Amino acid sequence: MAQFQLVLLLCLAFVHWGDGAVGDVYYIGTGRYDITGPAAETEMMGYAMPQQISNGIHFRQYSRAFVLADSLNRTKVVFINADICMGSQIMKLEVVKKLQALYGDIYSNSNVLISGIHTHSGPAGYFQYVLFEVMSLGFVGQTLDVIVDGIVESVKMAHENMRPGHLFINTGTLLDASVNRSPSAYLNNPEAERALYAYDTDKEMMVLKMVDLVTGNGRGMIDWFAVHCTSMNNTNGLISGDNKGYASYLMEKDANQGALPGNGEFVAAFAQSNEGDVSPNTKGAHCLDTGLPCEFNHSTCSGRNELCVAFGPGKDMFDSTRIIGERQYSLGKALYDNATIGLTGPVDYVHTCVDFGNVTLTVNGRKVHTCPPAMGFSFAAGTTDGPGAFSFTQGDTSGNEFWKLVRDALKDPTPEQVQCHKPKPILLDTGEMNFPYPWQPRCIPLQLLRVGQLVIIGVPAEFSTMSGRRLRNTVRKTLLDNGFPSNVTVVIAGLSNTYSDYVTTFEEYQVQRYEGASTDYGPYTLDAYLQEFGKLAVLLAKGGKADPGCTPPYYRDKQWALHTPVVFDAVPSEKKFGDVNTDAKSSYKLNESVIVEFWAGNPRNNLMTGKTFLTVEVKNNSQWTVVHTDASWETKFSWRHTSEILGESLATVTWDIPSNAIPGTYRIQHFGYHKELRKSEVIYYSGVSGEFQVTAM
Repeated sequence: MAQFQLVLLLCLAFVHWGDGAVGDVYYIGTGRYDITGPAAETEMMGYAMPQQISNGIHFRQYSRAFVLADSLNRTKVVFINADICMGSQIMKLEVVKKLQALYGDIYSNSNVLISGIHTHSGPAGYFQYVLFEVMSLGFVGQTLDVIVDGIVESVKMAHENMRPGHLFINTGTLLDASVNRSPSAYLNNPEAERALYAYDTDKEMMVLKMVDLVTGNGRGMIDWFAVHCTSMNNTNGLISGDNKGYASYLMEKDANQGALPGNGEFVAAFAQSNEGDVSPNTKGAHCLDTGLPCEFNHSTCSGRNELCVAFGPGKDMFDSTRIIGERQYSLGKALYDNATIGLTGPVDYVHTCVDFGNVTLTVNGRKVHTCPPAMGFSFAAGTTDGPGAFSFTQGDTSGNEFWKLVRDALKDPTPEQVQCHKPKPILLDTGEMNFPYPWQPRCIPLQLLRVGQLVIIGVPAEFSTMSGRRLRNTVRKTLLDNGFPSNVTVVIAGLSNTYSDYVTTFEEYQVQRYEGASTDYGPYTLDAYLQEFGKLAVLLAKGGKADPGCTPPYYRDKQWALHTPVVFDAVPSEKKFGDVNTDAKSSYKLNESVIVEFWAGNPRNNLMTGKTFLTVEVKNNSQWTVVHTDASWETKFSWRHTSEILGESLATVTWDIPSNAIPGTYRIQHFGYHKELRKSEVIYYSGVSGEFQVTAM
């Protein structure tokens, strides 16, 4: 039977694709699942701003999974693109544990890659190291669990719908979606090296297209392009996939005609790459007080970094998110539609874990080593996408005496640490801080996935533009030197599997802007990555297996969780949960906004995973049809306490009526759960607005 199926597949390939120039037959599975976290009272991950607390949903976040296998030995690799800030170590460990409970040893740390898009508008608390939990009041189990469970569900979908197909790649150039936010550091790279490139950010976009063998229909795509998801700024409280999440939304909307967001077979991932110094705020950094460009080397205005902020191309952050998302989608779709280079060759992978706190290597004939992790003073200055406070500035190579006293109260770095990290002045000696558990990781996963002539580098950090170029060049050259096909294409998948902050070049590190100060393991961090990924590239080219290396720790049972639970919900007397507080008007025109307020329960009572807190519905005869949910771009769901002491709160649904809305009769519904003081369970409720008309004029 198996032989018959193989012959049938080969015949289908010949009949459908002619001479087979499109490449080999692969098995392709795609899946998507909701991973939206708590939409209230939870610190957001990315900007480290204590006042940036979730208070609703801009549009939902998803895990998009792709299981790819070759036709001969059925070796599988899994690429997961998650609408989160970054992958985390505890997340990867729990995902793999659950997959192995379902499928045995088919999936492991070695062949599963989890990459975050780097949105700064998602709930925090899904880490196991102190530095990444400080602002979220420790560990938030609700955030981690919904992400892990959603990722596993997306992989299950992909695993169970695997079908034969072809894979294609295509590349193009996107010029108007990114700028370098640390150009002074980039300019410290050798002039001869800079002369090899036309731009100070990577403008190349790479697309992997997936096509069904039998029908010829598209199954999905992965698009890699380097740009931060910081179009939504640090004043935003709505959960959002930012510009990359919106690009995925647009591509899936186009491919899954008529389906609501989050539904439909076609899965489109707009993934992250070496975006470390790359901003989407294309107007550049200007002073809030004068409107003039910021000081070049330190990004300050009148000596203060807080006044130096970069802005996007739009009139506000929502408009900028739309524009940068549309630009990625437009080129991504064009590359997808015109992809003609078929992948050929096996599916394979190599993976290891390395103690990056002590990697020995030779640089310019001299033995050097990496350092236990530490963060520099300029780390606290933030970036022009989201400045810090307290008089910290970028480009600080000496440090401030007052903050050194504060630092020493936490942990006075040893002389060896100070010497190892020079010229970085250490603000937080995280590698030597272990209370109540380690502050940053040392056991770092490195991973290469191969699909035909495409090689994906899973990097557990944010590589700067030039760091990423050096890494790609090193891996590509090593593969070619060891007999890999000459048509190899190498792409970086950023923020994968765990998070170890930034990686700059040695020259960029000397400048100590934010990215250099956040390069954890000292000035030779990039050199260590080049050495260790070079070893993996040799193994991948020769079909070898890597030593597993160090064992990533698991600290869930040690986590401190200071994030208080929901105690109870209440409504004013003579009101019920779901009652309308402020109703819609009787009629609206296209491009106007409908705003309805409902008496509500706390959104943390039930995350409505795979469901929605709202619907916008149109009346067809006597039936109501859902046209938008809280996963839609056109809606916003927000929540606020009217009295925290009394437990009373309101949910606000906003529908920005699009210009292509069909005139007719509409209504808005809200759904949620409330918690009673004397009961531990939560209780479902719903509410509905009055009917209103939408007219064209």
